[in-house]
Amino acid sequence: MNKVKLRIDVVSDVVCPWCYIGKRRLEKAIGQLSSQFDFDVEYQPFELNPEMSKKGRNQKEYLTAKFGGEERYHQITDHVTRIAAEEGLKFDFKREIISPNTREAHRLVWLAKQEGKSVAVNEALMKAYFEDGVDLSKKENLVSIAVKAGLDEKRVNTLLDSEEGLTEVLYAEQLNHQRGISGVPFFIINNQFGISGAQPTEIFVKALTQIGTNVELEPNV
Repeated sequence: MNKVKLRIDVVSDVVCPWCYIGKRRLEKAIGQLSSQFDFDVEYQPFELNPEMSKKGRNQKEYLTAKFGGEERYHQITDHVTRIAAEEGLKFDFKREIISPNTREAHRLVWLAKQEGKSVAVNEALMKAYFEDGVDLSKKENLVSIAVKAGLDEKRVNTLLDSEEGLTEVLYAEQLNHQRGISGVPFFIINNQFGISGAQPTEIFVKALTQIGTNVELEPNV
């Protein structure tokens, strides 16, 4: 059966907890709708902290200052950890020592996109950060994550030792800002419709169904 295909561009940052939660919820919705529609999912860059040092900062200190105190830090991280657990994710903020600059990670996702592996690499980076406490500011860790997710080690090193993909990442970020996207996750469907935030799975199901049923099938060639 020829099915309608929906293109979903996911604007996110690999160190955004709600982006990981939203990713899981979207995937569950796609799983429920896979008999009705085909999906093409790509990840687009967004830097929550573009001015972050390349060496990163102590995450607890950074978030405590950002949230307005240690009590608020614990409230927010405990809350998001509980929500993540409902989606099968095991966040461990105690293991997340460094809050990194994510530009290099986004370049890796850009590289992975050339090989149709952006979803896998994006997932691997998020899991490494939120569940395994991996320091994403270190090149050797980025290489290890990318290789385990299916990229060629030599190709990854070549990328990270150069500025390849930097212009493309910055251009994509600028385009997203011009679209009015100021927070993530943000989901762009067929380059026309937007869904903001880590919506519950049932909201994704409803929205994707409504959009998909109004898309004309492409004729078979």
